[in-house]
Amino acid sequence: MVQPFPRKLVLGSTSIYRRELLERLRIPFSVASPKVDEATLRGESPRATAQRLAHAKAQAVAHSFPDSVVIGSDQVADLNGQALGKPGNHERAVAQLRAMRGNIVVFHTAVAVVCISSGFCARDISPVTVKFRELSDEEIESYLHLEKPYDCAGSAKSEGLGISLLEFIESDDPTALIGLPLIRTCKMLRSAGIDLLHTNQDQPR
Repeated sequence: MVQPFPRKLVLGSTSIYRRELLERLRIPFSVASPKVDEATLRGESPRATAQRLAHAKAQAVAHSFPDSVVIGSDQVADLNGQALGKPGNHERAVAQLRAMRGNIVVFHTAVAVVCISSGFCARDISPVTVKFRELSDEEIESYLHLEKPYDCAGSAKSEGLGISLLEFIESDDPTALIGLPLIRTCKMLRSAGIDLLHTNQDQPR
């Protein structure tokens, strides 16, 4: 006998990209803003920053929803040890893409799943290796004008026109570069007691 959905699920993120990815699982969830300072710490590696912030976001929201299973995630682009976050504006996006052209960049996408009442806490990270083409200034300007990826780490919106900037992508999870590694997330949710496929049996098609 299929058990009812055991706990409510909360996405601790206001990112439309993460929300759209989680919707692929066809399970009900709500969204809450984690309100976490995303500044990097002195001497902290990009990978460590992503892991710390993903956990901090999940914990921050979990305290408001202690009986729910909460997902937190963060992504930091790593250019030879230099962290590249969301550019926020055109000028910083131009600078990021000029620095990345012709280079290999690792996008560290971390995820954390927390449930305070059950004591569950799991964390993982999915690195994605990306090689950028030797982009001209004209290509960079054209891409930014058309895509406006100012809310994307490293200005690279791979699910859109950003894919044209790349030579290759290496990853064990195709959703990680977009912002939420669903393979790892599904594994954590199962461990937290959410049986995705059984839960979905009663969901409308």
